[in-house]
Amino acid sequence: MKAYILSLGGSLIFPDKINVAFLKGFREFVISEVKKGKKFIIICGGGAINRQYNAAASEIINLGEEGLDWIGIAATRMNASFVRELFGNLSYGKILDNPTKKIKTDKRIIIGCGWKPGCSSDKDAVLAAKTFGADTVINLTNIDYVYTKDPRLHHDARKIEDITWSGFREIVGDKWTPKLNAPFDPIAAQLAQRMKLKVIITKGDDLVNLRNLLDGKKFKGTVIS
Repeated sequence: MKAYILSLGGSLIFPDKINVAFLKGFREFVISEVKKGKKFIIICGGGAINRQYNAAASEIINLGEEGLDWIGIAATRMNASFVRELFGNLSYGKILDNPTKKIKTDKRIIIGCGWKPGCSSDKDAVLAAKTFGADTVINLTNIDYVYTKDPRLHHDARKIEDITWSGFREIVGDKWTPKLNAPFDPIAAQLAQRMKLKVIITKGDDLVNLRNLLDGKKFKGTVIS
């Protein structure tokens, strides 16, 4: 069965506190799609809880980037555990914490978290796509498109509907740092390009738009390939 790989941004799960309204709607959406026969592998990001722990740690001790990444991974695991419980026995009973390990299960919902330092959970979604034979990752975030510049700072920023991996990497660069704010992790982008994977970046809390995307209809979002 084809699996939809969703990179569920922590900005949706925990923007400043647990986003109950979004998670309630997201849960209902996924369950309704599962009833239609779809299967989902959902890799959860860290969000504000990660940033808060990283900031606090940095005031106390110099952990270095790897130490901060391990804190971030723990934050993704916490979010993933919470999201998995929301689906009860509809989901696989354990958190996917190694995206290179294939899971044999008849459950149609698998929830995952971060794995190793040096990248965000976006890379884990890319690795999960490779492991489970998917050709596309849907990155659910808090923006509707990738833009040529930060639209919050630049009025002349233009939305991008389609872009190549080389063009996208010119925008986000090639370096990862903990708490990096980018539409898609630069390290994940490098891997996705080598795999010739398609990534779709779209606003995760627009569930009507997400349904259109899954149904092959016109949708809002940026396609990177």
